[in-house]
Amino acid sequence: MPDLPLNIFISSVQKEFAAERKALKEFLRGDPIMRRFFECFLFEDQPAADQHADQCYLDEVDRCDIYIGIFGNEYGWEDAAGLSPTHHEFNRATEKEKVRLIYVKGADDRVRHPKMLDLIKVATDSLIRRRINSAEELVAAVYASLVRLLEERELIRFGPFDATFCRNATLEDLDEERITRFLGLARRGRNFPLTEETSPHDVLVHLNLLDKGRPTNAAILLFGKKPQRFLITSEVKCAHFHGYEVEKPIPSYQVYKGTVFDLVDQAKDFVLSKIDLWVGTRAEGVQAPTKYEIPQEVVSEAIVNAVVHRDYTSKASVQVMLFKDRLEVWNPGTLPPTLTLETLRGPHPSLPHNPLIAEPMYLTKYIERMGTGIRDMIRRCRKAGLPEPEIRIDAGFWVLTIRRSRSESKTRTAPVRHQVETRVLLTPVEIALIYACSAASKSSQELLTVAGYKTRTGNFKRSMEKLLAEGLIAMTIPEKPNSRNQRYVATTEGRELLQSLDHKRGQR
Repeated sequence: MPDLPLNIFISSVQKEFAAERKALKEFLRGDPIMRRFFECFLFEDQPAADQHADQCYLDEVDRCDIYIGIFGNEYGWEDAAGLSPTHHEFNRATEKEKVRLIYVKGADDRVRHPKMLDLIKVATDSLIRRRINSAEELVAAVYASLVRLLEERELIRFGPFDATFCRNATLEDLDEERITRFLGLARRGRNFPLTEETSPHDVLVHLNLLDKGRPTNAAILLFGKKPQRFLITSEVKCAHFHGYEVEKPIPSYQVYKGTVFDLVDQAKDFVLSKIDLWVGTRAEGVQAPTKYEIPQEVVSEAIVNAVVHRDYTSKASVQVMLFKDRLEVWNPGTLPPTLTLETLRGPHPSLPHNPLIAEPMYLTKYIERMGTGIRDMIRRCRKAGLPEPEIRIDAGFWVLTIRRSRSESKTRTAPVRHQVETRVLLTPVEIALIYACSAASKSSQELLTVAGYKTRTGNFKRSMEKLLAEGLIAMTIPEKPNSRNQRYVATTEGRELLQSLDHKRGQR
């Protein structure tokens, strides 16, 4: 059994990789598993000493157990022999037969210093290198590599939840179409470096979602055909109560299943379909402004945080409960030891509980990975005239409470009835869709954005089918309903409904 903690030496051009070095240090020192097994050396953290810097570096390489090399475009200062400190450090780690983990930032070799290109070639002729595009990708890649090292040395029997292979699952349990869709979203949203032609298997490898060729828990949760077949408590339970407390019978109760992307979209849709939506007049434009009583971004952030950062080893599920006066999101787990309820409200590093789940969610713009989620919610609630979100730890759950607006100055638009052969109830989202189609023809993707979704959910599909069936919107190419050029417009009846709503608001 080796002495613990294992020492890590991080080697790079300091100025070029200041942000990456800081992010890696904060992760290694903030994650409960990482800090138990590893201690990292950063020269910028050391006090001034009567010792030549280059020799100090090499002494630390001698003492380390693991050498992490981060190579980019710059080569760094050169000594009389024409070698940079980074090059000397790699040579010393090689000479001393240290574990060497190499990460190369970027894919454009044309902008690299010629000597850095030579160093990368020397390093990767004998070692496996990983390409990274950001500090977040570096953290996720190092995390996966260190977990594998701990398992190989039998220092841990089981890795962190997201990096551990999913028991009884095979690659056949992953949906390749979902992976392909993810690749397109990640390229458009975050300039993901892999090309559209990259195979699903190579995407999984790049995201560190395979363990010896087997899908990890993170892979199943992100891209599984039926994630709850293997991870039953990963479902999200949503309930709507008309009063102020949990009481039976529950008026509306849903248990959502699917990938983490599906869970976020479905739970968000559940809440938005039941809170008030204010719809303004079209006095200043062809499209009436809309605003939810709880900002849509706040609802989304609360649910995304719960799904991404929850403790998936818990036997409990995420619970989303909407009461008459508040929204509560219950997330199984607790805060990282380096954070408190108070520090969450101020600037703090991003310490994802499940980095391998968080990274793909970041790449598809579900999260920002900047540690600003709570502060953004506070700011948006203040702007909307709502109290600040409340946070507490309760019975093994991390609980977020968001107060609802009860202002009488806002006009409730749901439910709305219109005169057809039968009386039909319309949700706030459905009214917003009609307003959008009345301003100009809209594509299905544009209407997804209006409704606040990133992907087509079951509720979105049902709303569209209802509006079409009731004759409130119509297809521009009805003879080819699945045409890629299909768009939607408000019908005469739909426009009359909107005029009626505008007239009623003008009378109030």
